[in-house]
Amino acid sequence: MAGGGVPVDTPAVAGGYLTGKKLIFPLSLVISLFFLWGFSYGLLDVLNKHFQTVLGVTKLESTGLQVMYFGGGYLCYSPIAAEVLKRKGYKTTILMGLALYSIGAVMFWPTAHFSNPNNTKAAFGGFLVCTLVIACGLATLETAANSYAVVIGDPSLASARLQFCQSWNGVASFVGPLIASKAFFSGANLHSLTNVQYVYLAVACAGASVAVLFFVAKLPEVAEQPTAARRGSVVQEATLELGVDENGHIIGDAPIYKQYNLLFGFVAQFCYVGAQVTIASFFINYATENAAYSPAQASQMLSYGLITFTVGRFIATALATVFESNFLLTIYCCCAIALNAYIATGHGKAAVAVLIVIFFFEAPMYPTIFTLGTANLGRHTRRGAGILVMGVSGGAVFPPIQGAVADAAGTRISYVVPLCGFVIVLVYVTYHWATHGFKIMRVKSAPVIATSLEGGAVGGVISTVHYDEKRLSIAAQEEVRRGSIGAATVKGVTGGVNKY
Repeated sequence: MAGGGVPVDTPAVAGGYLTGKKLIFPLSLVISLFFLWGFSYGLLDVLNKHFQTVLGVTKLESTGLQVMYFGGGYLCYSPIAAEVLKRKGYKTTILMGLALYSIGAVMFWPTAHFSNPNNTKAAFGGFLVCTLVIACGLATLETAANSYAVVIGDPSLASARLQFCQSWNGVASFVGPLIASKAFFSGANLHSLTNVQYVYLAVACAGASVAVLFFVAKLPEVAEQPTAARRGSVVQEATLELGVDENGHIIGDAPIYKQYNLLFGFVAQFCYVGAQVTIASFFINYATENAAYSPAQASQMLSYGLITFTVGRFIATALATVFESNFLLTIYCCCAIALNAYIATGHGKAAVAVLIVIFFFEAPMYPTIFTLGTANLGRHTRRGAGILVMGVSGGAVFPPIQGAVADAAGTRISYVVPLCGFVIVLVYVTYHWATHGFKIMRVKSAPVIATSLEGGAVGGVISTVHYDEKRLSIAAQEEVRRGSIGAATVKGVTGGVNKY
């Protein structure tokens, strides 16, 4: 669940940013963090089905894993991780995240070992606690790793570097279900938690090993400068006049509860993340109930869906250099709605194939909604970024709703729940596209002006202040260019920027 804007002007690395061979080792360590949480997310949806089989929990009860992961970990713990990052720095925050991650994984061993047919509910409760601890660790790692990947190297390559790191997240989420299909659903393991112990023991060892490497490595720390010393930052009250529209009003000066684009963007983000999580959470149930797939085969199908998601994000990134991002996302939402409607009504292997394809059209939604929702916020940009990140809480709300529907009417019918989420996303992006002139091809001139903002993580996201240029007066446009990083186009999918 990494995403968000990529800053062009971030706090400097002490001693200067790294280049060449000096960058390889620190970047490799950061990539290992992306791999760890991608792998854990890939296992999560497989465990959802496995616990239904072994512990006899209902579909609704099994969604407690998603509630703990997205609600307890990402929603509740990310602000704590952000505060630790601000006070103690990147290395300490990363070590804390790895410690929580490894402890949570180790806890799977005694929980699985002492589970038996007489204490299945208690055992499932133990697994929920384990998942919560792991999620707190992952939220901490994501809060630190996203921004650290940006600041340790050449600022002009920040977006490309972060995209490269995040690609390993996708690779790991693809590998997780493949391993689980053999470890959890083969032979006697189908009705046993034995291999769950060994898989998570290996996960704990991997986390501990990476922690040792981070502890002994001499990594550059980021030297944050006080906001007041940063010329051109719209955070400063004295420079708020930089974002003045054509009517002389300060952009983003209204209270945050009147920033309607941000609030609607939060609703869209909430519904998107909820839809994405439910589609994956009940994938194995859908494939086994609605087609002639075994749980092991369904787990492999899920891995194909996750790799489709990864490929789809790269393709969408390329398309966003040609087409307007709000137009592109409107088309993607329409496709997702049509495919989702077929999933809720179709049968057999063809329906499972469509379920895999829908991952492709989900791919650009999170980062694009984030970019659209944080535009023109001025002094509220940092807080707005945190609010958009809180949209991941949809991943804790939608699965229980779908689980209740699945228990009552069947898994196939329950896919109307993510369908509703995609409809709400479509309403938001269509409105955004309409209010920006129904443009289809990406404007080659300077449609956006980006202004630097103090770097750092807010719920796992680093923010860049950006304005639609047509909202600014001519005088304000020139002032922003002189007082900030200059004109820039914000990438529609990644949230990064291209200087020109």
